Amino acid sequence: QVQLVESGGGLVQAGGSLRLSCAASGRTVSSYAMAWFRQAPGKEREFVAVISWSGGITHYADSVKGRFTISRDNAKNTVYLQMNSLKPEDTAVYLCAADRDYSGSYYRYNYWGQGTQVTVSS
Repeated sequence: QVQLVESGGGLVQAGGSLRLSCAASGRTVSSYAMAWFRQAPGKEREFVAVISWSGGITHYADSVKGRFTISRDNAKNTVYLQMNSLKPEDTAVYLCAADRDYSGSYYRYNYWGQGTQVTVSS
């Protein structure tokens, strides 16, 4: 089993930055793809970014490309999401996910964190 715990969310003004962390425990996730999704009230869960087990391959949603950066430290069993130039439309609960398959589809992930709230004020 894999347990994921997100941290780093909060309230920030538009144009600001936040860095989210997702710490894994239970077993190593060094061979797992790791992804970030987000979900705003009344909306479907949305793909944000994914990183391969080695960190060598990444993909981003068009809405965050150029502003967000996903990275990982396998020695620390942790994945990060650096979010710059934040916009009010980035407001959502951000969730970390892990699984062996590299995918941008939320239904392909078996392991999820509880989420961390990001609120961007205008």
